[in-house]
Amino acid sequence: MAKAVRPSKTAEKKEPQVNSILITQPRPDTDKSPYFELAKKYDIKLEFHPFIRVEGVSGKDFRKQRIDINEYTAIIFTSRNAVDHFFRICEELKVKVSQDMKYFCITEAVALYLQKFILYRKRKVFFSADGSTEGLLEVIGKHKANERFILPTSDNAKYEIAQYLIKNKVDYAEATLYRTVSNDITPVMQSAYDMIVFFSPYSVHTLFEHDPKYKQNGTLIGAFGPTTSKAVEEAGLRLDVKAPAPNAPSMVSALEKYLIEIKK
Repeated sequence: MAKAVRPSKTAEKKEPQVNSILITQPRPDTDKSPYFELAKKYDIKLEFHPFIRVEGVSGKDFRKQRIDINEYTAIIFTSRNAVDHFFRICEELKVKVSQDMKYFCITEAVALYLQKFILYRKRKVFFSADGSTEGLLEVIGKHKANERFILPTSDNAKYEIAQYLIKNKVDYAEATLYRTVSNDITPVMQSAYDMIVFFSPYSVHTLFEHDPKYKQNGTLIGAFGPTTSKAVEEAGLRLDVKAPAPNAPSMVSALEKYLIEIKK
């Protein structure tokens, strides 16, 4: 009987190596960022380069939308950018937001960010329990009957939330408060990275705007947020690291979980 031949180690499937990661966001302001702790722990080179930037709509342009903020009783925040620009517009137009305004946020982190602008404990603030759009819609659904909502958006956004509000005949208005603009990523894309991490669908768009024929090949892809993950997959890319996820609420924790798995 012929002796069975075990496959050589060279024939075994090689696990991906992660020695360098491109984070498509600005470099953290503090060296105490968990990103740097992750890089040190796993001996990884991190490069930070924002693929997009946000430019606020002027008060003059906002007035053209004919939205009286004080006619609404609730506001939906899907990002910190939305929070920043809503209160910027209010300050520019000298609008005093009612203390009875209700705030519906995509994540707890966005909800807590409101503390920069309001007395958090004295306001009615709600957020998605799992950070998903579905979770936020569930919360909105419990209050939709008695509220008039404002949905801050960027100029080129397509929101599942808006589709839900329309389908359920909710009284709401979309307020364009900022524009998302692509940055020049030519310098950073001249280098090769083992992984690229995206935080916005627009960042994925910027990648293909820079190189319409971009091929993923062996590059790993990470994405934060359901809309970003969807954009990655719709672009025909393989999604390797997804956050938030069970036991990985942040991108850093999702990356660490992935690094642990590939080293087993």
